Amino acid sequence: MKLKIGNVELLNQVILAPMAGVTDLPFRLLCREQGAGLVCMEMVSAKAIAFHNRNTERLMETAPGEHPVSLQLFGSDPEVISRVASEIEERSFDILDLNMGCPVPKIVGNGEGSALMRNPKLVEEIVSRTVRAVKKPVTVKIRKGFDENQINAVEIARIAEGSGAAAVAVHGRTREQYYSGCADWDIIRQVKEAVSIPVIGNGDVDSPQKAKALLEETGCDGVMVGRAARGTPWIFHQIRTYLDTGILEERPSAEEVQGMILRHARMQAELKGDYTAVREMRKHVSWYTAGYPHSARLRARINSAESLAELESLVLTITGG
Repeated sequence: MKLKIGNVELLNQVILAPMAGVTDLPFRLLCREQGAGLVCMEMVSAKAIAFHNRNTERLMETAPGEHPVSLQLFGSDPEVISRVASEIEERSFDILDLNMGCPVPKIVGNGEGSALMRNPKLVEEIVSRTVRAVKKPVTVKIRKGFDENQINAVEIARIAEGSGAAAVAVHGRTREQYYSGCADWDIIRQVKEAVSIPVIGNGDVDSPQKAKALLEETGCDGVMVGRAARGTPWIFHQIRTYLDTGILEERPSAEEVQGMILRHARMQAELKGDYTAVREMRKHVSWYTAGYPHSARLRARINSAESLAELESLVLTITGG
């Protein structure tokens, strides 16, 4: 099933969630190749862009093969966010997303991320000013609420829609939950019933069966896959196949996983250089190899690898190659 956000038609309704330190360009390309209908960048600080922080440039890099792609901003100053949105609109991204769900203490402590859900008037000002500042579709990512005493996803979603947002993604946990416990899919259903813009459901989608269940139980328009995609970019192909045909694909063979890791590492090295690539691949290899025999010992060796050649030789041992 196709999904349209503003004037952007997604390839399908299965979306890669934005994840700091994970959804960089190489990983997004892999997920896109595996069938993600939309891929989302790591969140970028509006203030950092305004101050021309060098590190933000790499976060905003895109490639022709990953479209459609969403760029996510975080911040709390409506003037800064809207001005930065206007300044970067000419960049090669298709959708601009506003982060109102990040639970990290440093972000929340600055009044950003999920802290915004405690200030509906500020949400309205941020969304409305940003929508007026750009022509590209503006979306908003929220949570169930800040805590169990402040469950206001429906209110915030209505404000987002009324302020011109083209879609809203809802994570079915409060900020206080972080990623613990079970996601509340009923709040996603409530949001879907309350607004007419597309609603993307997020939380606990770690299998094709869960993706289908979320769509059926909530009526949401799309599913967003986050942590379950780490080390398993092929989950998008599995979900799409299951939604389209009812067929559950098997996990890729050990050799296929090995090939994916090697390709991922080489893409990282090409973009960021061997030194950075080797260090960033450590976490990815641990996710890719979870459940393999002797994976803990392999992770320890990977964590001490200093060169791309050394990392590649270790990856070959995963499958006995």
